[in-house]
Amino acid sequence: MAVGRREKNSQSRIAVAIGIGVVAGCIFAFAFPHGFFSANSPTQNRLRSKSNFEVGSSSCESTEKIDLLKSDIMRLSDKNIELKKQVRELKENIRLVEQGKDRARDQLTVSSKPTKAGPFGSVKGSRTNPPVIPDETVNPRLAKILSEVAVGKELIVCLANSNVRAMLEIWFTSIKKVGIPNYLVVALDDSIVDFCESNDVPVYKRDPDEAIDTVGKTGGNHAVSALKFRILREFLQLGYSVLLSDVDIVYLQNPFHHLYRDSDVESMSDGHNNMTAYGFIDVFDEPAMGWSRYVHTTRIWVYNSGFFYIRPTVPSIELLDRIADRLAKEDAWDQAVFNEELFFPSHPGYDGLYAAKRTMDIYMFMNSKVLFKTVRKDARLRQLKPVIVHVNYHPDKYPRMKAVFDYYVLGMKDALDPFPDGSE
Repeated sequence: MAVGRREKNSQSRIAVAIGIGVVAGCIFAFAFPHGFFSANSPTQNRLRSKSNFEVGSSSCESTEKIDLLKSDIMRLSDKNIELKKQVRELKENIRLVEQGKDRARDQLTVSSKPTKAGPFGSVKGSRTNPPVIPDETVNPRLAKILSEVAVGKELIVCLANSNVRAMLEIWFTSIKKVGIPNYLVVALDDSIVDFCESNDVPVYKRDPDEAIDTVGKTGGNHAVSALKFRILREFLQLGYSVLLSDVDIVYLQNPFHHLYRDSDVESMSDGHNNMTAYGFIDVFDEPAMGWSRYVHTTRIWVYNSGFFYIRPTVPSIELLDRIADRLAKEDAWDQAVFNEELFFPSHPGYDGLYAAKRTMDIYMFMNSKVLFKTVRKDARLRQLKPVIVHVNYHPDKYPRMKAVFDYYVLGMKDALDPFPDGSE
Protein backbone atom coordinates (compact mmCIF):
# COMPACT_ATOMS: atom_id res chain seq x y z
CA MET A 1 0.00 0.00 0.00
CA ALA A 2 2.88 2.39 0.91
CA VAL A 3 4.53 1.73 -2.48
CA GLY A 4 1.33 2.57 -4.36
CA ARG A 5 0.97 5.83 -2.54
CA ARG A 6 4.58 6.83 -3.35
CA GLU A 7 4.12 6.18 -7.08
CA LYS A 8 0.91 8.21 -7.12
CA ASN A 9 2.57 11.19 -5.37
CA SER A 10 5.49 11.07 -7.88
CA GLN A 11 3.19 11.22 -10.88
CA SER A 12 1.35 14.19 -9.36
CA ARG A 13 4.63 16.12 -8.99
CA ILE A 14 5.58 15.49 -12.63
CA ALA A 15 2.21 16.73 -13.85
CA VAL A 16 2.57 19.88 -11.76
CA ALA A 17 6.06 20.57 -13.16
CA ILE A 18 4.84 20.19 -16.75
CA GLY A 19 2.00 22.58 -16.09
CA ILE A 20 4.34 25.19 -14.63
CA GLY A 21 6.60 24.89 -17.72
CA VAL A 22 3.73 25.41 -20.12
CA VAL A 23 2.53 28.50 -18.24
CA ALA A 24 6.06 29.98 -18.16
CA GLY A 25 6.45 29.40 -21.91
CA CYS A 26 3.21 31.24 -22.62
CA ILE A 27 4.31 34.20 -20.49
CA PHE A 28 7.71 34.47 -22.28
CA ALA A 29 6.07 34.14 -25.69
CA PHE A 30 3.77 37.06 -24.87
CA ALA A 31 6.52 39.21 -23.34
CA PHE A 32 9.21 38.54 -26.00
CA PRO A 33 7.42 37.95 -29.34
CA HIS A 34 10.77 38.31 -31.36
CA GLY A 35 12.74 36.06 -29.10
CA PHE A 36 14.80 36.61 -26.01
CA PHE A 37 17.86 37.88 -28.13
CA SER A 38 16.43 40.43 -30.60
CA ALA A 39 18.09 40.84 -34.00
CA ASN A 40 18.36 44.55 -33.29
CA SER A 41 19.74 44.14 -29.84
CA PRO A 42 23.08 45.88 -29.09
CA THR A 43 24.63 42.55 -28.30
CA GLN A 44 23.57 41.06 -31.64
CA ASN A 45 24.76 44.16 -33.46
CA ARG A 46 28.12 43.90 -31.81
CA LEU A 47 28.36 40.24 -32.74
CA ARG A 48 27.34 40.95 -36.35
CA SER A 49 29.82 43.85 -36.60
CA LYS A 50 32.59 41.69 -35.23
CA SER A 51 31.65 38.93 -37.65
CA ASN A 52 31.71 41.34 -40.65
CA PHE A 53 35.15 42.65 -39.62
CA GLU A 54 36.49 39.15 -39.35
CA VAL A 55 35.09 38.27 -42.79
CA GLY A 56 36.58 41.43 -44.35
CA SER A 57 39.91 40.82 -42.68
CA SER A 58 39.82 37.21 -43.76
CA SER A 59 39.09 38.30 -47.35
CA CYS A 60 42.20 40.56 -47.41
CA GLU A 61 44.33 37.82 -45.96
CA SER A 62 43.00 35.37 -48.56
CA THR A 63 43.95 37.75 -51.43
CA GLU A 64 47.49 38.08 -50.08
CA LYS A 65 47.77 34.32 -49.67
CA ILE A 66 46.51 33.77 -53.24
CA ASP A 67 49.08 36.23 -54.56
CA LEU A 68 51.83 34.46 -52.61
CA LEU A 69 50.66 31.09 -53.87
CA LYS A 70 50.62 32.37 -57.44
CA SER A 71 54.15 33.68 -57.00
CA ASP A 72 55.28 30.34 -55.58
CA ILE A 73 53.62 28.48 -58.44
CA MET A 74 55.38 30.65 -61.03
CA ARG A 75 58.73 30.23 -59.27
CA LEU A 76 58.29 26.48 -59.04
CA SER A 77 57.17 26.36 -62.66
CA ASP A 78 60.35 28.15 -63.78
CA LYS A 79 62.44 25.86 -61.62
CA ASN A 80 60.63 22.85 -63.07
CA ILE A 81 61.43 24.04 -66.61
CA GLU A 82 65.09 24.46 -65.66
CA LEU A 83 65.18 21.01 -64.06
CA LYS A 84 63.60 19.47 -67.16
CA LYS A 85 66.28 21.16 -69.26
CA GLN A 86 69.02 19.78 -67.01
CA VAL A 87 67.47 16.31 -67.21
CA ARG A 88 67.43 16.52 -71.02
CA GLU A 89 71.07 17.63 -71.04
CA LEU A 90 72.05 14.81 -68.69
CA LYS A 91 70.22 12.28 -70.85
CA GLU A 92 71.98 13.63 -73.94
CA ASN A 93 75.37 13.45 -72.20
CA ILE A 94 74.65 9.89 -71.12
CA ARG A 95 73.66 9.03 -74.69
CA LEU A 96 76.88 10.54 -76.06
CA VAL A 97 78.96 8.70 -73.47
CA GLU A 98 77.28 5.42 -74.35
CA GLN A 99 77.72 6.18 -78.04
CA GLY A 100 81.40 6.85 -77.44
CA LYS A 101 81.77 3.57 -75.59
CA ASP A 102 80.04 1.71 -78.40
CA ARG A 103 82.22 3.42 -81.00
CA ALA A 104 85.40 2.62 -79.09
CA ARG A 105 84.30 -1.00 -78.69
CA ASP A 106 83.42 -1.25 -82.39
CA GLN A 107 86.75 0.28 -83.39
CA LEU A 108 88.59 -2.16 -81.14
CA THR A 109 86.66 -5.09 -82.61
CA VAL A 110 87.26 -4.01 -86.21
CA SER A 111 90.85 -2.86 -85.91
CA SER A 112 92.28 -5.58 -83.74
CA LYS A 113 92.05 -9.29 -84.31
CA PRO A 114 93.23 -11.39 -81.40
CA THR A 115 96.78 -12.52 -82.03
CA LYS A 116 99.72 -13.94 -80.18
CA ALA A 117 102.68 -11.74 -79.41
CA GLY A 118 105.84 -12.74 -81.23
CA PRO A 119 109.36 -13.08 -79.79
CA PHE A 120 110.96 -10.22 -77.90
CA GLY A 121 111.79 -7.31 -80.21
CA SER A 122 109.65 -8.56 -83.08
CA VAL A 123 106.33 -6.95 -82.12
CA LYS A 124 105.26 -3.87 -84.07
CA GLY A 125 102.00 -2.03 -83.62
CA SER A 126 100.10 -0.63 -86.60
CA ARG A 127 99.81 3.13 -86.97
CA THR A 128 98.15 3.06 -90.38
CA ASN A 129 94.38 3.42 -90.15
CA PRO A 130 92.22 2.17 -93.03
CA PRO A 131 90.75 4.77 -95.43
CA VAL A 132 87.08 5.67 -95.40
CA ILE A 133 84.74 4.46 -98.12
CA PRO A 134 84.53 7.25 -100.73
CA ASP A 135 81.17 9.03 -100.98
CA GLU A 136 80.82 10.95 -104.25
CA THR A 137 77.36 12.21 -103.29
CA VAL A 138 79.06 14.66 -100.94
CA ASN A 139 80.15 16.84 -103.87
CA PRO A 140 79.76 15.34 -107.37
CA ARG A 141 81.28 18.39 -109.08
CA LEU A 142 84.43 18.25 -106.95
CA ALA A 143 84.57 14.47 -107.37
CA LYS A 144 84.72 14.92 -111.16
CA ILE A 145 87.52 17.51 -110.90
CA LEU A 146 89.56 15.35 -108.55
CA SER A 147 89.23 12.32 -110.78
CA GLU A 148 90.91 14.36 -113.53
CA VAL A 149 93.58 16.09 -111.44
CA ALA A 150 94.66 13.60 -108.76
CA VAL A 151 97.34 10.98 -109.27
CA GLY A 152 97.04 7.83 -107.19
CA LYS A 153 94.12 9.38 -105.25
CA GLU A 154 96.30 12.20 -103.89
CA LEU A 155 97.05 15.82 -104.76
CA ILE A 156 98.38 19.16 -103.51
CA VAL A 157 95.67 21.62 -102.47
CA CYS A 158 96.10 25.33 -101.88
CA LEU A 159 93.55 27.99 -100.83
CA ALA A 160 94.03 31.46 -102.32
CA ASN A 161 92.33 34.82 -102.70
CA SER A 162 93.39 37.99 -104.51
CA ASN A 163 95.44 39.18 -101.53
CA VAL A 164 98.09 36.52 -102.23
CA ARG A 165 98.09 36.65 -106.03
CA ALA A 166 101.80 37.49 -106.38
CA MET A 167 102.88 34.66 -104.07
CA LEU A 168 100.48 32.29 -105.78
CA GLU A 169 102.27 32.89 -109.07
CA ILE A 170 105.64 31.84 -107.61
CA TRP A 171 103.87 28.89 -105.96
CA PHE A 172 102.45 27.37 -109.16
CA THR A 173 105.45 28.39 -111.27
CA SER A 174 107.72 26.34 -108.99
CA ILE A 175 105.30 23.40 -109.16
CA LYS A 176 105.26 23.50 -112.95
CA LYS A 177 109.04 23.79 -113.04
CA VAL A 178 109.38 20.58 -111.01
CA GLY A 179 106.77 18.86 -113.18
CA ILE A 180 104.19 18.03 -110.49
CA PRO A 181 100.89 17.25 -112.28
CA ASN A 182 98.52 16.69 -109.36
CA TYR A 183 97.75 20.03 -107.74
CA LEU A 184 94.67 22.20 -107.36
CA VAL A 185 93.97 25.78 -106.30
CA VAL A 186 90.78 26.35 -104.30
CA ALA A 187 89.86 29.86 -105.40
CA LEU A 188 88.16 32.01 -102.79
CA ASP A 189 87.14 34.74 -105.24
CA ASP A 190 86.41 35.10 -108.96
CA SER A 191 89.60 37.02 -109.66
CA ILE A 192 91.72 34.02 -108.64
CA VAL A 193 89.58 31.77 -110.85
CA ASP A 194 90.34 33.98 -113.85
CA PHE A 195 94.01 34.24 -112.90
CA CYS A 196 94.43 30.46 -112.63
CA GLU A 197 92.53 29.72 -115.83
CA SER A 198 94.64 32.25 -117.74
CA ASN A 199 97.78 30.48 -116.50
CA ASP A 200 96.52 26.95 -117.17
CA VAL A 201 96.39 26.14 -113.43
CA PRO A 202 93.78 23.63 -112.20
CA VAL A 203 91.26 25.58 -110.14
CA TYR A 204 88.09 24.87 -108.20
CA LYS A 205 85.64 27.38 -106.73
CA ARG A 206 83.21 26.13 -104.14
CA ASP A 207 79.47 26.66 -104.31
CA PRO A 208 78.35 29.84 -102.50
CA ASP A 209 78.66 29.67 -98.72
CA GLU A 210 78.31 32.97 -96.88
CA ALA A 211 80.22 31.81 -93.79
CA ILE A 212 83.24 30.87 -95.90
CA ASP A 213 82.95 33.38 -98.73
CA THR A 214 83.07 36.46 -96.48
CA VAL A 215 86.40 35.43 -94.98
CA GLY A 216 87.68 33.92 -98.21
CA LYS A 217 87.29 37.11 -100.24
CA THR A 218 88.68 39.63 -97.74
CA GLY A 219 90.57 37.67 -95.07
CA GLY A 220 94.28 37.83 -94.44
CA ASN A 221 96.73 34.93 -94.35
CA HIS A 222 95.69 33.52 -90.95
CA ALA A 223 91.95 33.99 -91.54
CA VAL A 224 92.11 32.19 -94.87
CA SER A 225 94.31 29.49 -93.36
CA ALA A 226 91.60 28.68 -90.83
CA LEU A 227 89.08 27.93 -93.60
CA LYS A 228 91.01 24.97 -94.95
CA PHE A 229 89.89 22.62 -92.19
CA ARG A 230 86.27 22.96 -93.25
CA ILE A 231 87.00 22.81 -96.97
CA LEU A 232 89.34 19.80 -96.79
CA ARG A 233 86.68 17.59 -95.24
CA GLU A 234 84.98 17.02 -98.61
CA PHE A 235 88.27 15.95 -100.22
CA LEU A 236 88.73 13.29 -97.55
CA GLN A 237 85.12 12.15 -97.75
CA LEU A 238 85.63 11.63 -101.47
CA GLY A 239 88.53 9.29 -100.63
CA TYR A 240 91.51 11.49 -101.57
CA SER A 241 94.71 12.10 -99.62
CA VAL A 242 95.63 15.78 -99.57
CA LEU A 243 98.97 17.54 -99.28
CA LEU A 244 97.71 20.82 -97.89
CA SER A 245 99.91 23.73 -98.89
CA ASP A 246 99.97 27.37 -97.92
CA VAL A 247 100.75 29.77 -100.75
CA ASP A 248 104.10 30.96 -99.28
CA ILE A 249 105.89 27.76 -100.35
CA VAL A 250 108.44 27.14 -103.11
CA TYR A 251 108.55 23.61 -104.58
CA LEU A 252 111.95 22.21 -105.57
CA GLN A 253 111.19 18.47 -105.81
CA ASN A 254 108.06 16.33 -106.09
CA PRO A 255 106.90 15.89 -102.46
CA PHE A 256 104.98 12.70 -103.25
CA HIS A 257 108.34 10.96 -103.77
CA HIS A 258 109.29 11.70 -100.13
CA LEU A 259 106.21 10.75 -98.12
CA TYR A 260 105.86 7.70 -95.87
CA ARG A 261 102.04 7.50 -95.94
CA ASP A 262 102.01 5.38 -92.78
CA SER A 263 100.18 7.87 -90.55
CA ASP A 264 96.97 9.86 -90.53
CA VAL A 265 98.93 13.12 -90.60
CA GLU A 266 102.46 13.80 -91.88
CA SER A 267 103.45 17.38 -91.14
CA MET A 268 106.41 19.69 -91.50
CA SER A 269 107.78 21.14 -88.28
CA ASP A 270 108.49 24.64 -87.03
CA GLY A 271 111.53 23.17 -85.30
CA HIS A 272 114.95 24.48 -86.33
CA ASN A 273 117.13 21.49 -85.37
CA ASN A 274 116.76 17.81 -84.56
CA MET A 275 115.90 18.40 -80.90
CA THR A 276 113.19 20.98 -81.45
CA ALA A 277 111.69 19.23 -84.47
CA TYR A 278 111.64 15.66 -83.19
CA GLY A 279 111.35 16.13 -79.44
CA PHE A 280 113.57 16.22 -76.36
CA ILE A 281 113.51 16.00 -72.58
CA ASP A 282 113.50 19.42 -70.94
CA VAL A 283 114.38 19.56 -67.22
CA PHE A 284 112.38 22.03 -65.13
CA ASP A 285 114.14 23.30 -62.02
CA GLU A 286 112.23 24.30 -58.86
CA PRO A 287 114.82 24.82 -56.07
CA ALA A 288 112.17 25.18 -53.34
CA MET A 289 111.34 21.46 -53.74
CA GLY A 290 114.79 20.43 -52.51
CA TRP A 291 115.57 16.80 -53.35
CA SER A 292 112.85 16.71 -56.06
CA ARG A 293 113.67 20.11 -57.56
CA TYR A 294 114.28 18.69 -61.05
CA VAL A 295 111.27 17.61 -63.09
CA HIS A 296 111.65 16.08 -66.54
CA THR A 297 109.26 17.27 -69.22
CA THR A 298 108.86 16.45 -72.91
CA ARG A 299 108.98 19.19 -75.51
CA ILE A 300 108.60 19.46 -79.26
CA TRP A 301 108.22 22.44 -81.59
CA VAL A 302 104.77 22.61 -83.14
CA TYR A 303 103.69 21.13 -86.43
CA ASN A 304 103.10 23.68 -89.16
CA SER A 305 99.45 23.75 -90.19
CA GLY A 306 100.44 25.32 -93.52
CA PHE A 307 101.99 22.17 -94.94
CA PHE A 308 100.84 18.68 -94.04
CA TYR A 309 99.78 15.46 -95.73
CA ILE A 310 96.50 14.03 -94.48
CA ARG A 311 95.02 10.65 -95.37
CA PRO A 312 91.25 10.00 -95.73
CA THR A 313 90.74 8.17 -92.44
CA VAL A 314 88.23 8.50 -89.61
CA PRO A 315 90.78 10.07 -87.20
CA SER A 316 91.80 12.55 -89.93
CA ILE A 317 88.22 13.65 -90.53
CA GLU A 318 87.64 13.87 -86.78
CA LEU A 319 90.70 16.11 -86.54
CA LEU A 320 89.30 18.47 -89.19
CA ASP A 321 85.91 18.52 -87.46
CA ARG A 322 87.42 19.28 -84.05
CA ILE A 323 89.53 22.13 -85.38
CA ALA A 324 86.73 23.65 -87.48
CA ASP A 325 84.32 23.47 -84.53
CA ARG A 326 86.75 25.15 -82.14
CA LEU A 327 87.72 27.88 -84.61
CA ALA A 328 84.03 28.67 -85.12
CA LYS A 329 83.59 29.18 -81.37
CA GLU A 330 86.97 30.50 -80.20
CA ASP A 331 89.20 33.41 -81.08
CA ALA A 332 92.16 31.12 -81.63
CA TRP A 333 95.06 30.62 -84.02
CA ASP A 334 94.43 27.64 -86.27
CA GLN A 335 97.99 26.32 -85.90
CA ALA A 336 97.73 26.28 -82.10
CA VAL A 337 94.41 24.39 -82.24
CA PHE A 338 95.83 22.01 -84.87
CA ASN A 339 98.64 21.02 -82.50
CA GLU A 340 96.50 20.87 -79.36
CA GLU A 341 94.10 18.43 -80.99
CA LEU A 342 96.94 16.31 -82.39
CA PHE A 343 99.08 16.13 -79.25
CA PHE A 344 97.00 16.62 -76.09
CA PRO A 345 96.29 13.21 -74.48
CA SER A 346 92.99 12.05 -73.03
CA HIS A 347 92.44 13.22 -69.47
CA PRO A 348 89.48 13.82 -67.14
CA GLY A 349 86.93 15.87 -69.04
CA TYR A 350 88.67 15.51 -72.40
CA ASP A 351 88.96 12.70 -74.95
CA GLY A 352 92.11 13.00 -76.98
CA LEU A 353 92.34 12.31 -80.70
CA TYR A 354 93.72 8.89 -81.57
CA ALA A 355 95.45 9.90 -84.79
CA ALA A 356 98.83 8.60 -85.92
CA LYS A 357 101.30 11.37 -86.81
CA ARG A 358 104.75 11.68 -88.37
CA THR A 359 107.17 14.62 -88.43
CA MET A 360 108.68 15.39 -91.82
CA ASP A 361 112.44 15.69 -92.32
CA ILE A 362 113.29 19.32 -91.48
CA TYR A 363 116.02 19.52 -94.13
CA MET A 364 113.78 18.15 -96.87
CA PHE A 365 110.62 20.00 -95.85
CA MET A 366 112.38 23.15 -94.73
CA ASN A 367 111.02 26.17 -92.89
CA SER A 368 112.57 29.57 -93.51
CA LYS A 369 114.25 29.75 -90.10
CA VAL A 370 116.27 26.63 -90.90
CA LEU A 371 117.20 28.05 -94.29
CA PHE A 372 118.16 31.59 -93.37
CA LYS A 373 119.66 30.97 -89.93
CA THR A 374 121.46 27.67 -90.51
CA VAL A 375 121.56 26.17 -94.01
CA ARG A 376 122.77 29.15 -96.03
CA LYS A 377 125.71 29.60 -93.61
CA ASP A 378 126.86 25.97 -93.74
CA ALA A 379 128.82 24.92 -96.83
CA ARG A 380 127.79 21.27 -96.48
CA LEU A 381 124.09 22.02 -95.94
CA ARG A 382 124.08 24.46 -98.83
CA GLN A 383 124.62 21.48 -101.14
CA LEU A 384 121.29 19.96 -100.08
CA LYS A 385 118.27 20.45 -102.28
CA PRO A 386 115.13 20.50 -100.15
CA VAL A 387 111.77 19.28 -101.38
CA ILE A 388 110.07 22.53 -100.41
CA VAL A 389 110.93 25.74 -98.59
CA HIS A 390 108.15 27.31 -96.54
CA VAL A 391 108.63 31.02 -95.85
CA ASN A 392 106.69 30.82 -92.60
CA TYR A 393 109.10 32.55 -90.21
CA HIS A 394 109.34 35.84 -92.11
CA PRO A 395 106.73 38.51 -92.94
CA ASP A 396 108.54 39.68 -96.11
CA LYS A 397 107.31 36.58 -97.85
CA TYR A 398 107.27 37.54 -101.52
CA PRO A 399 110.91 38.75 -101.82
CA ARG A 400 112.18 35.76 -99.83
CA MET A 401 110.14 33.34 -101.95
CA LYS A 402 111.62 34.91 -105.07
CA ALA A 403 115.12 34.66 -103.58
CA VAL A 404 114.58 30.95 -102.77
CA PHE A 405 113.41 30.33 -106.36
CA ASP A 406 116.37 32.24 -107.75
CA TYR A 407 118.85 30.40 -105.53
CA TYR A 408 117.64 26.81 -106.00
CA VAL A 409 115.98 26.92 -109.44
CA LEU A 410 117.93 29.57 -111.35
CA GLY A 411 121.25 28.89 -109.60
CA MET A 412 121.85 32.45 -108.37
CA LYS A 413 124.25 31.64 -105.51
CA ASP A 414 124.06 35.06 -103.85
CA ALA A 415 120.25 35.36 -103.96
CA LEU A 416 119.84 34.62 -100.23
CA ASP A 417 122.63 36.87 -98.99
CA PRO A 418 120.82 40.23 -98.67
CA PHE A 419 118.34 38.95 -96.08
CA PRO A 420 118.83 38.99 -92.30
CA ASP A 421 118.33 35.84 -90.24
CA GLY A 422 115.10 37.14 -88.79
CA SER A 423 112.73 39.95 -89.64
CA GLU A 424 113.47 43.64 -89.26
